[in-house]
Amino acid sequence: MTKPSAIYLLRPDALPNIYGPVQQSALADLAEFVAPPQTIHSVQENPAVLADVDVIFSGWGMPPMDEEFLAHAPNLKALFYGAGSVKKIVTDASWARGVRVTSAYGANAVSVAEFTLAEIIFSLKRGWHFSRSIRERGSWVSPTRVPGTYGSTVGLVSLGQVGRRVAKLLQILDVRVIVYDPFANGADAAALGVELVALEELFRLSDVVSLHAPWLPETVGMITGAHFAAMKENATFINTARGAIVREAEMIAVLQERPDLYAILDVTYPEPPAPDSPLYTLPNVVLTPHIAGALDEECQCMGQTMVEELRRFLAGEVMAYEITEERAKFLA
Repeated sequence: MTKPSAIYLLRPDALPNIYGPVQQSALADLAEFVAPPQTIHSVQENPAVLADVDVIFSGWGMPPMDEEFLAHAPNLKALFYGAGSVKKIVTDASWARGVRVTSAYGANAVSVAEFTLAEIIFSLKRGWHFSRSIRERGSWVSPTRVPGTYGSTVGLVSLGQVGRRVAKLLQILDVRVIVYDPFANGADAAALGVELVALEELFRLSDVVSLHAPWLPETVGMITGAHFAAMKENATFINTARGAIVREAEMIAVLQERPDLYAILDVTYPEPPAPDSPLYTLPNVVLTPHIAGALDEECQCMGQTMVEELRRFLAGEVMAYEITEERAKFLA
């Protein structure tokens, strides 16, 4: 197949993060880049740069592919999005045009899953509790009972890309893994060695609950104060998904009443939390600034995924992470 005409279109700082020298070299062998790297502002000022483009390599900072954008890109066949969600990029117009879209959400899921595994293990050892106790007392504390990594129960909310990877990583531990996912079936559960349970049961039985559901209209506020109130003594809740899925005020109220519980939050809603949010000061809350996904040099794994997707595209093969209009409805 003739080399497709291509451009990079993303934030200037995202380009070297996602597409490092190795990835840029590989893409230059596969595609003909017809213009310097572009940004949302440069294509607004000079939309003619899109006229002959067949494929776009993008990441954070990609504009929506609306009717106006597509009118300037009549030959556009595919978007290779070297980041996660394409929710704000794909449109009815892009689906109608038949522009194919692939995303590095699968590669980003690797980083999130690895981060989650680390958090789960540390939480099962009650590491947050003991480190806080030593700091507050200014002296050594004797360890009290911990769930540990043998025979304890870990609950996963959703078996999407991240949830499945976490379930597989948890196979290195001797823990029981239970899952809530209304779309999963017995075959899915058996393949991953997990048990499907109701959401209420998951919170009641788990030593650690890890949230991996997508942010959809149906999932907003899905996790309520009643779920937190039902948690076991000394249990931990981890959120690396989206803050809007949790009813934050209700969660805070339970955490204030239950100092034995811990909430490990890499995401919040709003993000960051309001300046006066109790999340900053509650002793049983650990906040991290949305670091679970790929960061810095880790992001080049997403660029490499796009290199491999282009090879499949050019060979007429199925792209591993292609997003269809139907599939896009269920992605965060």
